[in-house]
Amino acid sequence: GSDDRYAFGDSTSALVKYAWYGNAGYGARTGQVAQKLPNAWGLYDMQGNVWEWVQDWFGDSYYANSPAKDPKGPEAGQFRVYRGGSWIAKADNLRVAVRFSGLPSSRSRDLGFRLARQAE
Repeated sequence: GSDDRYAFGDSTSALVKYAWYGNAGYGARTGQVAQKLPNAWGLYDMQGNVWEWVQDWFGDSYYANSPAKDPKGPEAGQFRVYRGGSWIAKADNLRVAVRFSGLPSSRSRDLGFRLARQAE
């Protein structure tokens, strides 16, 4: 991990090389996958394009008393967390520390999820 603002570093001016955001590129829809640079771990599109649902439940004050390493979020809740920003988000909303919440049944043209599996 790192303490950088973005998954590739701290430079907001370099963000356009790594993420679809601010209605840039494809206009009123998502950009093509893996057309921007990957982060240091070789992962593409970790910021921008679509907000991504994560497994965590949302808690307003959870991080005030959470573990510093790998916080899991509250055990239960009404809202789930989504992160990463989207093709219509401002640069500041693509920071790795930013999180938003929504009902698990929420739908939006800039909200999705990432398929993942255990590393071998």
